[in-house]
Amino acid sequence: MTDHQSTKSHIQAQFEVPLELCGTRIDQVLAKLLPDFSRERLKEWLIGGQITVNGKRWKPKNKVIGEEQIVIDVEFDSQGEWIPESIELDVQYEDDHVIIVNKPAGLVVHPGHGNFSGTLLNALIAKYPELISIPRAGIVHRLDKQTSGLLAVARSLKAQKSLVNQLRDRLMTRQYCALVFGNPKLEGTIDAPIDRHRVLRTKMAVVADGKPSITHYRVLESTAHCSWLQVSLETGRTHQIRVHLTHIGHPLVGDPVYRKGRCDTSNTETVAKRALENFPRQALHAETLGLIHPGTGDFFQCKVSMPNDLVELKNKLNVYDV
Repeated sequence: MTDHQSTKSHIQAQFEVPLELCGTRIDQVLAKLLPDFSRERLKEWLIGGQITVNGKRWKPKNKVIGEEQIVIDVEFDSQGEWIPESIELDVQYEDDHVIIVNKPAGLVVHPGHGNFSGTLLNALIAKYPELISIPRAGIVHRLDKQTSGLLAVARSLKAQKSLVNQLRDRLMTRQYCALVFGNPKLEGTIDAPIDRHRVLRTKMAVVADGKPSITHYRVLESTAHCSWLQVSLETGRTHQIRVHLTHIGHPLVGDPVYRKGRCDTSNTETVAKRALENFPRQALHAETLGLIHPGTGDFFQCKVSMPNDLVELKNKLNVYDV
């Protein structure tokens, strides 16, 4: 790890308050939109007029109704916010506008509680120092720690706005390969709202008043006790694929959080059974990412092969589980 040098960063950005935040205090809205900065710092900028709402200064306690325009124009000393670290990155594509990274399983995307260093963000700002002045260092969507695959990173404020809007408007395409227990029907759409679990707040769950969540899947290959799926997201809720597949009775192999009990592998050959029971992470990989290029306006798609651990698992199942 290297020491973070004191530098001045200038942020100019504009956000529209989502309608679902109606009735929320503006300081809480800012904390949601800009989680990389402390609430105290955001409050200071708001009071000082470096953050305006519909062109005016607001007090932290003021509540939004939705669709307000938040404008940020602030210069600050970035020391102490993030620490650049020399961590190897598998960059699949890069230009002046966007970076596409193939994230390995086990790498946290963004610093947070319990993970203040050693993240993808720390690696990105070490390799691309200019990202320090972009909200979330250009990261516009995330993958769970134990999910591998492709992530898009904006390299400019213009690109960041474009990619955020594409996610909001469901224009960014994300396709995954997944191994689940059981044999679901050959294809299907899971349309079930997701929100925080009512009791276990670290988990997500299908709840009647949750946020609209839609997942599409089709079966690529099946064995006696598990199936390989191609999964695509229409929305992008936290843990969406994991929650939805568990909801229809086909949890991901290796998922320690959403898999309920032990799945039936009683008639599975020993090698395959061990492979299924002992796989150390959720068997989920983001293999394809498509977006409208922020610079050219053309549709751009990137695809990456399954990582070695999933390839080895697939081979064991194909050889031993018939």
